[in-house]
Amino acid sequence: MRGVRCKLDLRNGRVDLSHGAGGRAMGQLIEGIFHKAFDNDWLRAGNDQSAFAVPAGRLVMTTDGYVVSPLFFPGGNIGSLAVHGTINDIAMAGAWPLYLSAGFIIEEGFPLADLGRIAETMGAASREAGVPIITGDTKVVERGKADGVFICTSGVGMVPAGLDLRSDAARPGDAVIISGSIGDHGVAVMSKRENLEFDTNIVSDSAALHGLVAAMIEVAGSSIRLMRDPTRGGLAAILNEIANASNVGLRIDEAALPIKPEVAAACELLGLDPLNVANEGKLVVLVAPEVADALLAVMRTHPLGAEAALIGHAEVSDHCFVQMATSFGGGRIVDWLSGEQLPRIC
Repeated sequence: MRGVRCKLDLRNGRVDLSHGAGGRAMGQLIEGIFHKAFDNDWLRAGNDQSAFAVPAGRLVMTTDGYVVSPLFFPGGNIGSLAVHGTINDIAMAGAWPLYLSAGFIIEEGFPLADLGRIAETMGAASREAGVPIITGDTKVVERGKADGVFICTSGVGMVPAGLDLRSDAARPGDAVIISGSIGDHGVAVMSKRENLEFDTNIVSDSAALHGLVAAMIEVAGSSIRLMRDPTRGGLAAILNEIANASNVGLRIDEAALPIKPEVAAACELLGLDPLNVANEGKLVVLVAPEVADALLAVMRTHPLGAEAALIGHAEVSDHCFVQMATSFGGGRIVDWLSGEQLPRIC
């Protein structure tokens, strides 16, 4: 991100096409908003790229795009969501995230005050996680060609020696653990989108999970088969992906699922299944059964795993079904949706 030292009026200004044209106005935008919010040595160098050193070993890399609507929601906004989501994709490989990049596609007419707020939240999230945003890009498109702002992020991280988590590694008998309550993010976004008010405040669970993951690896190491974060499609989609990739069945217990009463009530009101609702600060881990109790205990000592629960196990299955024992004593197949229950949730 290259910029020029210049003051930018954030109070009443709006993004126009000159802010993406490569000239003085673009420099003002980058310096006045992004450099200020993300400030670090790499950005101060003013290059179109950043060079960085990494320790010897295996790297992981991820990239993602964020188009959430609305841009601001209880518990966060598109900026913090982009940081957390990218860090979590790295963490699901068991890796420690090192650096992030960010690309912004901004619609002409977007308020500079809102852009500044998003960038400030994004910078704060990256600093809190200890993962700097070291390079990026800005583009402006004509009014009506976007929806406010879209953010594309990439990240790199380092995998601990001897660890190789793959989506096809689950085995019959493995314990299935989730790090906390499901559906918080999706319901928070939907309540804002539909101007719904509830007796209690439902906020997004958006959070960076790499600290929790590091604690899990320390106690369970290679006994962890795989980890996934149940974002779009929710818990149901992730469990089906795991079952199909690993050629196993999964059997879970509805009574063991951690769901906040207010989220369950909101889902009932909206006609949603909590199993299909997106999460942005939770993970699912499959682990060898002999270390499941120890792993669960460690997860519960971490703030982001305090509500962790063992919800089921993997089993032999010719059809790779995900089945759930219901609270009423029956059972049902947990299938993934053919469409999208909540569009533009991340």
